[in-house]
Amino acid sequence: MLCIVCSMANCKKLRLKDAALKRLLSVVVVTLLGVLLLIVSLRTNTTPGLSELDEDLSEITDIQSFSEKLNLPKQNEFSIRLAKINQMPPRNRDLYPKLAKDHITIVLYVHSRPQYLQVVVKSLSKVVGISETLLIVSHDGYFEEMNKIVEGIKFCQVKQIFAPYSPHVFPDSFPGVSSNDCKEKDDAGKKHCVGSPDQYGNHRSPRIVSLKHHWWWMMNTVWDGLKETGGHNGHILFIEEDHFIYPNAYRNLQLLVSLKPIKCPDCYAANLAPCDVNLRGEGWDSLIAERMGNVGYAFNWTVWRKIHRKAKEFCFFDDYNWDITMWATVYPSFGSPVYTLRGPRTSAVHFGKCGLHQGQGQTNACIDNGSVNMQVDDIDRVANIRPEWGVHVYDNQPGYKAGFKGWGGWGDDRDRQLCLNFAQMYHSYNTSLSAVTMS
Repeated sequence: MLCIVCSMANCKKLRLKDAALKRLLSVVVVTLLGVLLLIVSLRTNTTPGLSELDEDLSEITDIQSFSEKLNLPKQNEFSIRLAKINQMPPRNRDLYPKLAKDHITIVLYVHSRPQYLQVVVKSLSKVVGISETLLIVSHDGYFEEMNKIVEGIKFCQVKQIFAPYSPHVFPDSFPGVSSNDCKEKDDAGKKHCVGSPDQYGNHRSPRIVSLKHHWWWMMNTVWDGLKETGGHNGHILFIEEDHFIYPNAYRNLQLLVSLKPIKCPDCYAANLAPCDVNLRGEGWDSLIAERMGNVGYAFNWTVWRKIHRKAKEFCFFDDYNWDITMWATVYPSFGSPVYTLRGPRTSAVHFGKCGLHQGQGQTNACIDNGSVNMQVDDIDRVANIRPEWGVHVYDNQPGYKAGFKGWGGWGDDRDRQLCLNFAQMYHSYNTSLSAVTMS
């Protein structure tokens, strides 16, 4: 009998141990699940580095087959990986889960000048209302230092897109440099090289043509290729890495966009700065209507459709500058003056001393002493546009107009065809553009 009692006691102890073990295992499993969910959540709100992309993006669209169907250049592995990043969701959605209903998306067009980018990012961080909107940063290829600066942004939702057909991404083939490309003023027949020169007899420079390619690719992608902006009927603001943005810029832009249909129904856009980048504004108690500038310009989808329909004019004009191309050939083709509405005091300033094509190395800093000392007065910190103001219209302003032949740099048939292909990327082949040939 004693043995039986002892056996029952041992059994009871074993059952207690089993129950404790099961409870412990349950706690461990729940903890592990929590950790896994946290990791998934964090990865959803961050853009992985290039070395981490392969596994994360394995389920995303087959980029290579997509590009082949459009007759785009054959992509290398690096280009494909960049194209996959473009489909990733914005970061910081955990910090800013909802965008304001009437938000104006901001697109920042950047190249390879990190000191410049640091200045514009710092200025954006102080813009009133910036947390309400989405910032899209469009990179001309991939530069690690530029990428790190953007990954450090915490003041709003941020989406990065990288031009996958940038010459910087193709080191030994078109759109980059090919071994048999003609150079400078080579005679293609005598040198047996590939390329067609511009109107001045010069062959393409990949670093130069990347400026126009990037802008056109960005425009087509932002308006027609991203789910974040697809079907967006409102205005989108475009700025560049050498634009200092004042704290009141976003609020002033919201006012200009709301006033434009009433005060200037024929205006195509709203601008944060005068078209003459050397001016800071008139200081009048009046709105200004003038030719569209290239510093802080915003327009809507309707205007984009008008621009997109002029793809042939844009892609065939022999000038590597996107803005001069627009002023000299696209805007004049609309048939009426292209006005923009702005305030009498600038809300954005162009700074620096290096062109986009120059880039920036350690020995040739583009900013004096590595910093920008921009004066921001109290009036620049709050909205300073009044709805009751009238509009002063500038007629016959100086600048590039129809008839200007261009500065060249854009004469290669391959660049022109790639430009046309960008216009078709997100559209059916049954468009008027599909009938355009290089003849």
